[in-house]
Amino acid sequence: MNRLFSLQGKVALVTGGAYGIGFAIAEAYGKAGAKIAFNCRGKEHMEEAMKAYEEKGIAAKGYFCDVTDETQVQNMVVEIEKDLGTIDILVNNAGIIKRIPMIEMKVEEFRQVIDIDLTGPFIVSKAVLPGMIEKGHGKIINVCSMMSELGRETVSAYAAAKGGLKMLTKNIASEYGEYNIQCNGIGPGYIATPQTAPLRELQPDGSRHPFDQFIISKTPQARWGTPEDLMGPAVFLASDASNFVNGHILYVDGGILAYIGKQL
Repeated sequence: MNRLFSLQGKVALVTGGAYGIGFAIAEAYGKAGAKIAFNCRGKEHMEEAMKAYEEKGIAAKGYFCDVTDETQVQNMVVEIEKDLGTIDILVNNAGIIKRIPMIEMKVEEFRQVIDIDLTGPFIVSKAVLPGMIEKGHGKIINVCSMMSELGRETVSAYAAAKGGLKMLTKNIASEYGEYNIQCNGIGPGYIATPQTAPLRELQPDGSRHPFDQFIISKTPQARWGTPEDLMGPAVFLASDASNFVNGHILYVDGGILAYIGKQL
């Protein structure tokens, strides 16, 4: 059973693995035995991430790369293969969100979210698939969202991108399953990260942010998730334990998608 969930000797690339959900997933993979590669775009983030990995006792290699630039991505994959070996596991985690009402959102802002959150996973997956095909196995895990299923005010671009990412996941599974490549998604619920921090800020009177109250009321477990809540599911999807799981989105949301909510 331990071997079934082991990632010993595997090479894992986690995009956007400098902090938050990506860092937690990379940490879990490192503790399961994988060799970790991650990317980020800024020197400051890179330095902070390398220090954080060192504190966790995980040997990780960081690469400067913009996931929306195909040439940069291809060069990064070549470097990872030289440094660590062929990539066995890819986690497409890098992403952004812009909370802007649709009629106020500029087209350029919409395109930026789509480019990073949807086109980026296409570019990185395309770059690693040939190596996985040659090796005869591979795992691609796309970080989707509850917005892959639901809509909400102010997140039209994000919901469009994550809905598209869900279908990209299913299509990669359909197209490359015969090569023993499994592509699945992991769909976090509302996770306490720097990205969601503005939604959890206390109000001037000391009360919870209205959206914080809303999420607590809609979650059967009555709390926000943590990055650590994603570790086990992410290891499962990267390990041999999921070798016949393909094209699936595993929602880690505390039950929100199953729950209609309490009557007020």
